[in-house]
Amino acid sequence: MQSWVDGSLYPDESPPLTFTGLPEKVDFLARVCGAWDFGILPRSDTIQEILQPEWKAAVDACNLLTSASYHLVRKWHGLKQLPYLGDQLAYIRDDENLQHI
Repeated sequence: MQSWVDGSLYPDESPPLTFTGLPEKVDFLARVCGAWDFGILPRSDTIQEILQPEWKAAVDACNLLTSASYHLVRKWHGLKQLPYLGDQLAYIRDDENLQHI
């Protein structure tokens, strides 16, 4: 297992030994973003890995339109903005201080 992979993201199976193929990368991104959306922050070395250019195609293919963290990763990769289909909480959406974050 790669050192930047959080094994707890794979409760149902063993983590892949390598992430060379698109399916493995998309699955990993879905697991990372899903956990992140529920408050389980990814490790900094995980973020550094998924920001590498070789992950851009997987980020684009993942299409987790209900995930706030997925949209952030898309933005970090400079990909076209897609519609966010998740919950829009008024106390966050209307927070005037949000622009300063």
